[in-house]
Amino acid sequence: MNKEEFKKIEEFMLVCMKDCAHDRDHIYRVLYLALEIAKYEEDVNIDVLIAACLLHDIGRQDQFDDSRIRHEVAGSKKAYTFLLDNNWTKESARHVSDCILSHSYRGGNSPESIEAKILYDSDKLDATGTLGIARTLLYLGIASEPLYSLGDDGTVLDGSNDTQPSFLHEYKYKLEKIYDEFHTKRATEIGNERRASAATFYNNLLNEARTCYTYGMDEFFKIIK
Repeated sequence: MNKEEFKKIEEFMLVCMKDCAHDRDHIYRVLYLALEIAKYEEDVNIDVLIAACLLHDIGRQDQFDDSRIRHEVAGSKKAYTFLLDNNWTKESARHVSDCILSHSYRGGNSPESIEAKILYDSDKLDATGTLGIARTLLYLGIASEPLYSLGDDGTVLDGSNDTQPSFLHEYKYKLEKIYDEFHTKRATEIGNERRASAATFYNNLLNEARTCYTYGMDEFFKIIK
């Protein structure tokens, strides 16, 4: 891929990016992580990998506009059409499209090619560690979701069994689990370097939130009878 081809794809990507949790900087981090992982793998189609990394979230706005739409499905279709319009072969455009279709944690499509596995791993790495915590809080803020949910007795739930969306629920549902689900050895190594910081944040937030209720809830109900 030459510089001119890269710029065309990049410009199209930038027009599509409107979500501050999945912004241009997220895209570049995923790209740079993917190139790091690719150094440890064999027979990687770098052009396909770069294009897939740049375009993997271009369907996000479609999902925001209509929650019935899966962003990876919309993005894979848009990427395929765009690449065909810019002189990519059907085979290469389909390869990129397939990578995008299988990059989502919730999508249900398993990555098959090495390029798809690297994209999946790189995207998930950006949800690990302190950086992943920060991005999740940004995203949940956009969606107006709370930090935690309360049980029927007024205690702060830890996210394990509560069904209401919250940061603690998202941590237990996704962020805590992704470290064991990478497809490549290098991604696993990078993820393990970040794991402790995310766990520390989760535990500190849970403990501090619960402490607030422990300090004041009983006193409140003594006053308000």
